[in-house]
Amino acid sequence: MLAYSDNTACDRNNYVLDFEVCAGNTHDTTSFPSLYNRLITKYEDVENIVVDAGYKIPAIAKMIIETGKNPIMPYKRPMGKKGFIRKNPYDGYVYDEMYDCYICPENEILKYMTTNRDGYKEYKSDNSKCKDCLRLKECTLSKNHTKVITRHVWEEYMEQVEELRHTMGNKELYSLRSQTIERVFADAKEKHGLRYTHYRGGLFY
Repeated sequence: MLAYSDNTACDRNNYVLDFEVCAGNTHDTTSFPSLYNRLITKYEDVENIVVDAGYKIPAIAKMIIETGKNPIMPYKRPMGKKGFIRKNPYDGYVYDEMYDCYICPENEILKYMTTNRDGYKEYKSDNSKCKDCLRLKECTLSKNHTKVITRHVWEEYMEQVEELRHTMGNKELYSLRSQTIERVFADAKEKHGLRYTHYRGGLFY
């Protein structure tokens, strides 16, 4: 197990702009805010922030967008069981922004019920209609035949991220990671002995 984790930011020329060292059991999304705030303070003219999938969460998307920058994030496969209907505007559950509800492929409504402590809004189906649905087994394994869908309160920022991902030029920007930050990490591991920590103890600056 690694003792430390290093979050690093660089520009398109491979110059390291800033970094954040934290405990190895600290998730990248926890250490991101302090690193990001220092970056935008020192480099105000930066327009695009390219990050990997580990940073693709609503809180980070919201932070970047609200500071006037463009978050460039990769595609992540939808989570869920294979063969089940997913949240998908083409053939799955569709969100209706005006009425704040979801519509299932059979045109039934999943109404908003509550918001849980993790910041997710819960939408539930009418089990009296679901129990006789021919697609029930593709929808839920719930014993009471109720389908529950969750949506983060900041989900609209993730939708903006997806729009940006399909914007011309942004895919090319993300592909530069292999020539920039990935090379920074490769050099740190191969040339500076940072593949793993040799000692455990305090950090001194």
